[in-house]
Amino acid sequence: MAKVGYLMRSVHYEGAESDIEWMKDYGCCEIVEEKPEHEKLRPLWNKVLGNLHKGDELVVPKLSNVLQGTRQLAFFLEFCRMKVIRIISIHDKIDSGNELFPETKTSDILLTIALLPVEVNANRKSAHNKRQLKSKIKVLTSAAHNKAERAKLVVNMYKSGHTIDDIWKTSGFKSRSSIFRILNAAGVDLNRGHTKGPIGPRKNREESKEE
Repeated sequence: MAKVGYLMRSVHYEGAESDIEWMKDYGCCEIVEEKPEHEKLRPLWNKVLGNLHKGDELVVPKLSNVLQGTRQLAFFLEFCRMKVIRIISIHDKIDSGNELFPETKTSDILLTIALLPVEVNANRKSAHNKRQLKSKIKVLTSAAHNKAERAKLVVNMYKSGHTIDDIWKTSGFKSRSSIFRILNAAGVDLNRGHTKGPIGPRKNREESKEE
């Protein structure tokens, strides 16, 4: 009779490490962790169920962590009944062997089943929101970092009194116009040479010449 632990490493699951320690202390010979990117299909979960034998014990952190609805719950319970699998759910405080969690009442188990769809939907919503937030975060690539550093160099050199030619040669840009573009984007007032003040739109400059 083997003790097997399983948990779904979803993006909102923050107590994974403590649950793994609980499983280890309980004596689980194997602890399977499903990756977040496999949350929908859960191939390892199906593999765990397929490898269970009569009399084995399955330890999970919470039913809502491993099941995706009441339909799966019905299948899971029937599967465990037929294979005589002992179910232990840590945070639901459920032990089908009636040894752990003696304080758990029938009403507590019924409440856990009733709240399963609510908890599953909450987990899905939390995972969706975190994925959206992550997609909005722009990661600065090495190329973008180099570009930002070169722009910073141009601004600092100009403010330090270097000529446009010196800045052009040092920065490595192909044309002087790139230097002026960066200075203008940084809001730097051009205070020497033929150009004074920030560079405005091309249309405005041409209109001022005509006047």
